Amino acid sequence: MTRYGMLINTKKCVGCSACRIACQMKNHLDPEESFIKYHEIETGEYPNVYNEIVPTQCMHCEDAPCAAVCPTHATYITDSGVVLVDEEKCIGCKYCMAACPYGARIVQEKTGVVEKCRFCWDGEKPGNPPACVGTCISGARIFGDLDDPDSEINQAIAKYHAQPLADNLTVSKIYYVR
Repeated sequence: MTRYGMLINTKKCVGCSACRIACQMKNHLDPEESFIKYHEIETGEYPNVYNEIVPTQCMHCEDAPCAAVCPTHATYITDSGVVLVDEEKCIGCKYCMAACPYGARIVQEKTGVVEKCRFCWDGEKPGNPPACVGTCISGARIFGDLDDPDSEINQAIAKYHAQPLADNLTVSKIYYVR
């Protein structure tokens, strides 16, 4: 069974916003709407200061709290582990927004639907690669099958000892190299 995930290497991310812009264009989002947020983390002391850019988005949780609270089951998890939203079922109640520990949901101004990253899902499968991965100029993003031990993403997770963001609330399918 395929289980999709993503690796984001913050040591390679330059904060150029190419992933965010590609995502906005692919999903027809207004300029102020975005599924990707950037967090800057400064560590060290002068003169040895390091600035890390950490892009975050929907973590496609294994047991997604947003899906558990959705009264219409508009938010659901596919067999391949991708958390999606059925726009026809969404009533805009925002329960999913309140339940998401990552603040990854937005209300689309045009439709009122509460949306999020869906790995550029099209029909029965995700983008190949999703827009954010395909446009990343520094190669900081890798997308693939977490259940395939020979996949590029699994090799990179092992090589860099990548881990999901630590929150102990959910099991994420987004891994970070930090």
